[in-house]
Amino acid sequence: MAARMLRYARRRAGLTQRGLAAAAGVPQSTVARIEAGLLAPRSDTLERLLRAAGFALEVMPAAGTGVDRTQIRELLRLTPGERARLAVADAAGLERVLGARR
Repeated sequence: MAARMLRYARRRAGLTQRGLAAAAGVPQSTVARIEAGLLAPRSDTLERLLRAAGFALEVMPAAGTGVDRTQIRELLRLTPGERARLAVADAAGLERVLGARR
């Protein structure tokens, strides 16, 4: 995962491995080994490299964590026809809101 993340950030920043290494103050061989998946970097090294490329390393909840599934369950109890009618009504309401904003 670190390999893909770092390669993506470096390329988006338009940097070579050598340029990123110089900006972050690490050897170019370290960048190459991380991107090749041969080295699992320490978190502070990865953060320094990402920051040098203009990105940040952040902690975020895993997908689905903290999601209230109550409404999903309620919608799944409806028949497909009921869900379609609800979607049409929601779309009409959205059109009214968007129309009022213009």
